[in-house]
Amino acid sequence: MGEILDREREEKVQAEPQFRWSHDEEPHRRRKQEILSHHPKIKQFMGIDPTTKYKVAFWVAFQLLSLHLLQGAPWYTWLFCCYTLSGSINHMMTLAMHELSHNLGAKGVVPNRFLAILANLPMGIPAAASFKRYHMEHHKFQGEDVVDVDIPTDFEGWFFTSTPRKILWCLLQPLFYSLRPLAVNPKQPTRWEFINILCIIVFDAAIVYFWGIRELLYLVVGTLFGMGLHPVAGHFIAEHYVMNDGQETYSYYGPLNWLTFNVGYHNEHHDFANISGKHLPDVRKVAPEYYDAIPHYHSWVKVIWDYIVDDNISPYSRVKRVTMENKEIEALKARGGLVK
Repeated sequence: MGEILDREREEKVQAEPQFRWSHDEEPHRRRKQEILSHHPKIKQFMGIDPTTKYKVAFWVAFQLLSLHLLQGAPWYTWLFCCYTLSGSINHMMTLAMHELSHNLGAKGVVPNRFLAILANLPMGIPAAASFKRYHMEHHKFQGEDVVDVDIPTDFEGWFFTSTPRKILWCLLQPLFYSLRPLAVNPKQPTRWEFINILCIIVFDAAIVYFWGIRELLYLVVGTLFGMGLHPVAGHFIAEHYVMNDGQETYSYYGPLNWLTFNVGYHNEHHDFANISGKHLPDVRKVAPEYYDAIPHYHSWVKVIWDYIVDDNISPYSRVKRVTMENKEIEALKARGGLVK
């Protein structure tokens, strides 16, 4: 068995040598055990944040109010609000979906599923159900070749190398995040995907019926803006792109955490995925020696800037690993993944 894994690992490394290959398992399982052994009080922070549902409901309602108030606004006002307001709020809702994918918004799996779909509504594009399926695998198999679709493809690393091309890559992040899983690790849709799609179709149709196509575009284009070249989208790069050798997950301690369910506390999140964003700062306070002493960020805008202008950073700047044989990966695919 070990010989087969070693051979398959060597083949994959030789096929894509530009990535940062690791022969170790993902680091957070070990870190979690070590941190808990020194700071068992962290267990008190585990569990849901009951305020999440109210935050989601408020911002969904706020999006509806904003598109209503912008009816008849000049195109430049519409475009400005689309980028700043709709883009920021809809990106916030993607991170609400992230929080809810870990079942941290309510007791029980099904309520979290429906809350995630509610958060997905103002985005105008179905995403919640599929995101949960792929995100659970990102945590359990961080960096695993083929399985972790958060890692760019070899084509992305080969093509998006220069500053202009990396700007384009940032602009096209929504496209890559939606199409990359279909190319690398496709999954058969489940009933939750169909429920998700139906809810989005009904919501979009209602927006067009009551307000018009321009207002639907306000939501959809806002989603694309917010996930593209946008300050809040800096977390896409900041979380796992290798800026310092030997470290594959990075935290951000800046004000945009207020808008993003503290997703910037990303080492904390991967160490304790069953702790809600509300309490991730508490994890850092209890165990500062595990977080303050390692490289971290205070500006997502600077992360984006550094990524674009630094020739040493590219889509290849991600850690990949091979800890599963091909037959194990195929068996995981055959089961529909970790979550259906």
